[in-house]
Amino acid sequence: MKKTVLVIGGGGREHAIVCALRRSPQVEKIYCAPGNAGIAQQAECIPLKDTDVEGLKAFALEKGVDLTVVGPEAALAAGVADAFRAAGLKIFGHSASATAIESSKEFAKRLMEKYGIPTAAYRSFSEYDEALAYVLSRPFPAVLKYDGLAAGKGVVIAQDAQEARAALQDMLVDESFGKGRVVVEDFLTGPEFSFMCFVDGERVYPMPLAQDHKRAFDGDKGPNTGGMGAYTGLPFISEEDREFAYRHILCATASAMCKEGRPLCGVLYGGLMKTPQGIKVIEFNARFGDPETEVVLPLLESDAYEIFSAVASGEEAQQPRWRDAVTMGVVLASKGYPGHYEKGFPIAGLEKVSTPVLHMGTALREGGYVTAGGRVLMVVAEGKDIAAAREKVYAEIARIDCPNLFFRYDIAYQAL
Repeated sequence: MKKTVLVIGGGGREHAIVCALRRSPQVEKIYCAPGNAGIAQQAECIPLKDTDVEGLKAFALEKGVDLTVVGPEAALAAGVADAFRAAGLKIFGHSASATAIESSKEFAKRLMEKYGIPTAAYRSFSEYDEALAYVLSRPFPAVLKYDGLAAGKGVVIAQDAQEARAALQDMLVDESFGKGRVVVEDFLTGPEFSFMCFVDGERVYPMPLAQDHKRAFDGDKGPNTGGMGAYTGLPFISEEDREFAYRHILCATASAMCKEGRPLCGVLYGGLMKTPQGIKVIEFNARFGDPETEVVLPLLESDAYEIFSAVASGEEAQQPRWRDAVTMGVVLASKGYPGHYEKGFPIAGLEKVSTPVLHMGTALREGGYVTAGGRVLMVVAEGKDIAAAREKVYAEIARIDCPNLFFRYDIAYQAL
């Protein structure tokens, strides 16, 4: 019997999830809440917010949804998975208590400390004066993290006292992300990479490694963003590095969460760094990374519905199969992002692009797409190696015409 799936979320990550599910021969109908203008070409978009737990549950029950796949962390932290399971609905996504691995930096650091999972030394603070005194007593740069969900923007690497004061004022006094604590970590050096795994309790199924680019401008300059591009096929991570990260970080963390009575059921994302002292955890996320998902899921050869369904049901899945190729994706963002930006600019030329274009923040107006967010589109290309994928992706971007969009020209520079 053909299956009906609900995807929760409305960005590029969810567009990639919808595309992967579209390839499954088992899936007949996909709903996406709230979705976006690009997703609407492949799924029926439902005007429900990703944190409207009761509305989403009622919709899934009414439509007889066979499986729900959660994209955003805010939905998980709001308890959507708990509510669905309590109603007898199958859902791919962690409980609110397991989501603490992302929603509380302090919880994650304590967990790693307790179970010997390699990460930077830290201290946490709720008072501005105490935090500042500690930061000023130590060498710069200082890593300051808001202890809560901040849509990927709650981390500041302060280079000096002035930057530290401003960041601590923002997080602890002005409470820009809400009332919360701040974690101060030792600064680590080395290339960062993202390692995502499907996790069901103690079972951990690895995905291809990726690297994303957080800064807005070329050369890793400018403010942090939700991510300006990503690629797979990382030459600076050896097979030994990958095996160490898989065994001693991802599997060890999944096991630790079981021991804490918070088993994972969805995606565990390790934001890792290859330091001179070995691989260490920078952060954990409790869901698919964005924009890494947009370059990883296109490589999935296995049936996405089968994997999501097995994890959600607590059944052993077949090891996922991945295509032997690399991918690269570049984000096109509104000028001014991640600060103030205007919306509503027409986007021309999308029909000329021959590779996947994932919509992050678009709307339909008078039959054409317009910009409707900070990050607007992500163009993804595949190649036999990163140089081939890079050449392809920038050639395709050149076909898109929208003067209010900007992008980085140096995605994957660490690999090239």
